Amino acid sequence: MDLFQTLLISVIQGITELFPISSVAHAVLTPFVFGWDLTPKFLKDHFLPFVVMLHLGTAVALLGFFWRDWLDFAKSTIDSRATVARAILVRVMIGSIPAAIIGVVLEKELKGLFSSVTSAAVFLIVNGGVLYFGERLQGRGAKRIEEIGYVDALLVGLAQASALVPGFSRSGASMVAGFWTGLSHGESARFSMLLGTPIIAGAALLEVPKLLHGESGDILRMGLIGGVVSGIVAYLSVWALMSWFKRHEINAMLPFSLYCWVAGAVVLVIAH
Repeated sequence: MDLFQTLLISVIQGITELFPISSVAHAVLTPFVFGWDLTPKFLKDHFLPFVVMLHLGTAVALLGFFWRDWLDFAKSTIDSRATVARAILVRVMIGSIPAAIIGVVLEKELKGLFSSVTSAAVFLIVNGGVLYFGERLQGRGAKRIEEIGYVDALLVGLAQASALVPGFSRSGASMVAGFWTGLSHGESARFSMLLGTPIIAGAALLEVPKLLHGESGDILRMGLIGGVVSGIVAYLSVWALMSWFKRHEINAMLPFSLYCWVAGAVVLVIAH
């Protein structure tokens, strides 16, 4: 990948990772839409580590935006009075388990999907349905993160794991699952963002070292540049998204659903 391609896909990643429209699907669809000549070997062996480098920038952005939460979590491990922060930390830890396990167990199978434009477009359309109907069927909630049960946190984490398939949105699936546990829109978005940090960082620890070997040196350099750009854009995106969900408790997912349906359908028409 050249510098222009890296910058473009980094900006797109920074937006789509936190907006509920599947960054992984856009990582697959962007080269196709713009007609980039990426080899099947690159897509199969190197594209996932490259995308994870971009995600690492997103994780840093999330840490920067929610630094007070993570500082409170650290303090709660030594301060018995910090009951709320400790309760949220436990739920974040529980919610991170499913994606971590599934990602490790199904790593090889999931990599094959990164070369399939059709499957990414189809799952993007399905993602739009999940966002739309998941919100409409549940309605409004009022709970805070510390008020949901451990099983609820695990279910939200399981929903998050669906994003390992290109087309499903990590933030979207986890937010919809949060609605179903009774979380308010703002709290559901916050929980989704807190859950994203450890899972993205964990994926980076697994994938980024693979870029350090042999012919992956150029990809590593492009990945580092992309990670910085992606992180800056992601910080602005999380600010916009949190503001949106704090102001909208009804039909907040509708614009994202419409986008997924239209984008997925257009790509399917072009591909066939």
